[in-house]
Amino acid sequence: MTSETATTGGPERAHPLRRHRRLAWTAGVFLLLAAAVAVLAAIWDWNWFRGPLAQVMANRMHRPVTITGNLSVHPFSWQPSATVDGLHVGNPKWAGPGNLADVNRVAVKIRLVPLFGGHLDLRLLEFDQPSLRLFRTADGLATWDFSDGKRPDEPLTLPPIRKFVIDGGRIDLRDEDRKLKFTGTIDAKERLGGENRGFQMVGDGTFNDQPFHLNVTGGPLLNIDRTKPYPFDADIRAGQTYVTAKGAVPKPFDLGVFYMDTTARGPDLSLLYGLTGVPLPNTPPYSLHARLSRSGHLYRLDGLGGRVGSSDLQGWLTVLGRPGGNPLLKADLRSKSLVFPDLGALFGGAPKTGAVATPAQKAVARTMAAQQRIFPQATLNFDRIRKLDADVSYKADHITKAPIDLTAGSTRINLTAGLLRAEPLTLDLPQGRIAGWVQLDGRKTDAITDLDLRLSNARLEHIVTATFQGRQALAGPLVGRVRLHGKGDSVHDAIGDAYGQIAIVAPGGEIRQSLAELAGVDVIKGLGLLFSKDQSTTPVRCAVANFDVKGGVASASDIVVDTGPVLITGHGVINLDQETLDFQAMGHPKKFQLVRLKAPVTISGPILHPKPDVSKGPAIGQAATGLALGALLSPLAVILPFVDTGLAKDANCGALIAEGKAQGAPVKAAQVGRR
Repeated sequence: MTSETATTGGPERAHPLRRHRRLAWTAGVFLLLAAAVAVLAAIWDWNWFRGPLAQVMANRMHRPVTITGNLSVHPFSWQPSATVDGLHVGNPKWAGPGNLADVNRVAVKIRLVPLFGGHLDLRLLEFDQPSLRLFRTADGLATWDFSDGKRPDEPLTLPPIRKFVIDGGRIDLRDEDRKLKFTGTIDAKERLGGENRGFQMVGDGTFNDQPFHLNVTGGPLLNIDRTKPYPFDADIRAGQTYVTAKGAVPKPFDLGVFYMDTTARGPDLSLLYGLTGVPLPNTPPYSLHARLSRSGHLYRLDGLGGRVGSSDLQGWLTVLGRPGGNPLLKADLRSKSLVFPDLGALFGGAPKTGAVATPAQKAVARTMAAQQRIFPQATLNFDRIRKLDADVSYKADHITKAPIDLTAGSTRINLTAGLLRAEPLTLDLPQGRIAGWVQLDGRKTDAITDLDLRLSNARLEHIVTATFQGRQALAGPLVGRVRLHGKGDSVHDAIGDAYGQIAIVAPGGEIRQSLAELAGVDVIKGLGLLFSKDQSTTPVRCAVANFDVKGGVASASDIVVDTGPVLITGHGVINLDQETLDFQAMGHPKKFQLVRLKAPVTISGPILHPKPDVSKGPAIGQAATGLALGALLSPLAVILPFVDTGLAKDANCGALIAEGKAQGAPVKAAQVGRR
């Protein structure tokens, strides 16, 4: 063993010493670098990063962004923080000059450990005196859409925030699409007053040129538990419209999911468009309640109930927002009792003056009554109809106060980009039914209305409800069909332009004999039966009225009623544009009459209030019953297949045709196939 080995302890001891020296040097260098970074961070002017940071934000928001105040960063912590003073976000180019947002100070603090796992957990998010100026055009362009139009109406979702503070916030909103202007304040603190409401947005403005007030409050935005719902209340008043809500956000700061129990009442459901963005129909005053929930782009109303006008309404409704397309509304609605005049508002009309209605609707009703009008002239809003797709089912278990004796009804409505079709559409009578479809095409400048409705298995006494001497004047089976095509942006304009055909057939029944004799006009026998209040009836073998409709004028050249003592023929027109009628009827006795006035009976005037009379013009020569029978049979051969092909074989009218042919009466062979 040498002296060197003995002194140093040999190679075995020399190697660990060299390793420790290297570790010491490495640690020293690391500490030196850390100290240098710490010193650099302490003396570094973070304002150098204002420009790059603003540019990054501008690229993400598609808006000009500037930072005019200090940028301060504190990175060396398990909860790094930063503050930005003087943050300004400009408007998009299409909105013109001005800023979308100005914030006096923004403070942010995050948890560092979750960030390494790709999760952003905000310990603090504070806005000092933020000022927002929001604007939306009539075409739907919104300054707050940061996707540059690529993802419209995306729900707002924020990461978990432990402490969220808004101090002295202000918001100004001008929405031309929804006719809403609003100015208010926003505060989010630990406590507001004695009610411990941490969040509050309150303000006033105008909505549809009516006063508007909004008040939304929520719980404190401190120490929020992401596993517990965040509660809120809302109170909205817009003119005579009142909406209240009490609900919660299941996951705080994820506004894509919420639920609330809400009530709404107001003069017209269509006025809710500015609040909901859904083009609802015009209605009488309403009072409704439901549970409203949202899940992403799907909104749902469950347990919908209440009243619209004098009618009850219940069911469910959903609205699915479809980015890049129209929202889709689906609904299944029902009324236990529908008061028929309530439907008038749907088509621009109004309920009767004594019904539940707004002052404006009552004024419209008075005007229409004074003008003796049926069809409303109000222009329908097709711009809104084109912005919604819909699939709605509706059923009325019972119908009251209808112009004819309706008992129930149902329909399914499909709406696609302005094309609305109600099919099947059924209206039940005490016996029989009106069934078919109605279509409204609002896709072009001039709206087009088509309808095809059939009356089947009905009774005359349920359609013609007038009585004579305390009893029904007419009774028996009744069938018919209406097929029309018209152009116009209101019900009146569409009906006033209509083209098509209307046919009504009574293949049997009975009529008060006194009326039949008077129609003859057998003055002695008819008046005798009338004054004696004779209740006897005479059979109606067949009656038919066929109208050819052109340009809103329905013309009938052949109206025939074949009764036991008299064959009645007539003609006339109904002017659907002027809502007037003018008819003449002539009776042809089947037996000799000693005294007979050879003059036609006329019915003329407004459709709602026609007046019967006996023509004071020259007497008309008596026509042969055989010729009159031919006038009856010719239209029958054409009309019956249009209404119902079975009538030509099974009903009394079919038997009458066969009888006429056997007697040599002229019968046209033309047939109209069933369409």
